Amino acid sequence: MRILDNIISDRGSKYAVSGGPCASEAEAKAFIRTLCRKKKFAKATHNTWALLSAGGATKNDDGEAGAGMVILRMLAREGLRDHVVVVTRWFGGKHLGGDRFRHVQNAVRIYLDDLRAGSENDR
Repeated sequence: MRILDNIISDRGSKYAVSGGPCASEAEAKAFIRTLCRKKKFAKATHNTWALLSAGGATKNDDGEAGAGMVILRMLAREGLRDHVVVVTRWFGGKHLGGDRFRHVQNAVRIYLDDLRAGSENDR
């Protein structure tokens, strides 16, 4: 499990992104349960996630309407399959409007860049 914490902060809201190998919706849900064993993530306002696998595309907005689709599109564009990506948000008290989608995109981009950098270091 790869976790990148405190990557974005805006008007009190804070974001983290995490992910790992995953082949099914059941595994994705197990991944979320494991992530939420960390008290900080269990208390998050949203743990939005998406997965592209042989079984198809799966996403969950966790109350952050439309955010799962943002993650799913980015995974499809990147061609990243069998890997769940979770964007976590702790609400800071002020609504972000459309900026929240930009933050989800940036969080996924940060994760993908870190994943690529890790793969290059493994060579």
